Amino acid sequence: MNIKPIRSQDDLNAAFARIEQLWGADVGSAEGDELEILALLIEKYEDEHYPMPPSDPIEAIKFRMDQQGLTARDLEPFLGSSGRVSEVLNRKRKLSLAMIKRLHDGLRIPYESLLADVA
Repeated sequence: MNIKPIRSQDDLNAAFARIEQLWGADVGSAEGDELEILALLIEKYEDEHYPMPPSDPIEAIKFRMDQQGLTARDLEPFLGSSGRVSEVLNRKRKLSLAMIKRLHDGLRIPYESLLADVA
């Protein structure tokens, strides 16, 4: 195992190439350990060099609606009346913390996705 920090795009490309060779290695084997360490190094490099902006809460809700085949009416238990649902989805009303909690608990939308817009 010859692992070193990933400091450049070339290092990243080499790490990806090595991961392809190691893919499917048994957990706990030397190759499996190397695969796990390389994945962590790649994740650290990408987090530092390619940060992801916070997700948009409304887009997260719409994504979950699409995934589960939900309509605006299905959001009423989480957001309130149909008018309030419409205001939220059209960005005329911000999510309250109570709405965020209900969306997380009921639809399993991650808090990180829902809290990006809370001031």
